Amino acid sequence: MYNTLLSFGIVLVAFLTAFTALLALSVVEIRRRKSLRQDAKAADGSMVFLFDDEAICDATPAAQQMLLAGRHTGASSDWQQFAQLLQSRFPNLTERMGELADLGRLSLLSKDGSNRIDAEWRDGLAKIELVDTESHTTAKAMDRLSFEAMQHELESLRATSERLPLMVWREDEGGAITWANKAYLDLAEKMSAPDEIATWPPVKIFHRRLLVDAEDLTQPGRVAVQLPGDETRHWFDLHDAQLGQDRLYTAVPADEIVQAETSRTEFITTLTKTFAHLPIGLAIFNRKRQLTLFNPALTDLIALPVDFLVAKPLLFSFLDRLREKRMMPEPKDYISWRQHMSDLEAAAVNGTYEETWSLPTGQTYRVTGRPHPDGAVAFLFEDISSEISLSRRFRSELEMGQAALDCIDDALAIFSAGGVLSMSNKAYSALWGVDPSVTLADIHLGDAVKTWRQTSPDTHIWQQLKEFVAASGDREAWRGEIPLIDGRQLICTVTPMMRGATMVRFGSTPVQNQPVFSSDRLLTAEA
Repeated sequence: MYNTLLSFGIVLVAFLTAFTALLALSVVEIRRRKSLRQDAKAADGSMVFLFDDEAICDATPAAQQMLLAGRHTGASSDWQQFAQLLQSRFPNLTERMGELADLGRLSLLSKDGSNRIDAEWRDGLAKIELVDTESHTTAKAMDRLSFEAMQHELESLRATSERLPLMVWREDEGGAITWANKAYLDLAEKMSAPDEIATWPPVKIFHRRLLVDAEDLTQPGRVAVQLPGDETRHWFDLHDAQLGQDRLYTAVPADEIVQAETSRTEFITTLTKTFAHLPIGLAIFNRKRQLTLFNPALTDLIALPVDFLVAKPLLFSFLDRLREKRMMPEPKDYISWRQHMSDLEAAAVNGTYEETWSLPTGQTYRVTGRPHPDGAVAFLFEDISSEISLSRRFRSELEMGQAALDCIDDALAIFSAGGVLSMSNKAYSALWGVDPSVTLADIHLGDAVKTWRQTSPDTHIWQQLKEFVAASGDREAWRGEIPLIDGRQLICTVTPMMRGATMVRFGSTPVQNQPVFSSDRLLTAEA
């Protein structure tokens, strides 16, 4: 119990001591600030400022009036506003005031010597007094500073308006020009007669009926001005805004913008005409996947109504309508179709989408997806039904021709004008033990001769055959005997074909009325 009371007493004594110290410090601070304020009030006719760091804690009426008369340039603190107001007369004000806490007291003289700043550091506060050295009065110092500030602002605004690359002017309620910058006056002078003396107000270049009211100066009205003796029209974007009883007008040159828009319009017109005559359907979707451009061929190919396409449907709505119209392959189920459409969009963005759609109507479309600038994607629809039909017919004829060759008992090989094996039959594969149809690489005559020599002795017929295939001009058919290793005798019949091709036939029965060459003698055909 004793220890508890002792601890409580110690805590209580410490608390009372701290409270007494804080109370004493606050009383001292209040008296310090009261003393400073009393000093400022005693100099009520002077221009005195009290700064606590960068904030003004007190100022005489004359000092407050000077701050209100100065320009507000968006300063972030009271000290910055004060320094900007006096910067032109005291260039090193900020640097010197940074030394006030160390020096305790300092004086600064203005560049022209007409004003002086007396600064004093007292108890953490900066007391700054502005004195007119010539009259030693506050009113003249304040008037001079205010006048210089306004004069500086006027000169800055005048220089800015004179160097603006656009025309600015003001008109009163009656439409008369009350002010104009140099760019406007220069153009007004060019529009006047050469011998005409410039007058005020200047020539009115633009009329109110040509303007579009734009309170926020963001919605211009575009008009053209043609100078005397100049066939070129000069374009301007005109803005106007209300300023009290007057209106402020701005004319921004727009020649380059008009030229760019004209070029773009002509380019789009050219593309539109080109797209209109394309037999391939074109559909371009923007980054939001809305249809933004299509050509007439698209409506003919996919049979979708024009009003649906003009309404800018989304890509999925577009593809869904194609599915309903049976203008795309029939999906197995809706879920797989949606996944397939998502894959289609992703592949089109990557530029890798290309598919052949076999429609239930018997038509065949080649659909290609390509990326476009700004995240857009384009789809090309091409009707390749005739091409597919022709390919199928050609393939059918090739298969029929191959089947006809396979029905012949003799071995047949057809070489192109370049000596490449083009066709052969089953008898050829059975005779020489090689199936050319399973080889992806080209088989030349030299490769075929190497194969033939594996089952037959060397004969000059092979060399003669090479010369015959490589020959150009008129050629005549011929034949010769070829002995095989197993003792059989083959009759090799060589026949020229159209476009420089050559047919080589290996059989046991000679073809009538054709000369026959053996390895050592000429054989005559039997009648």
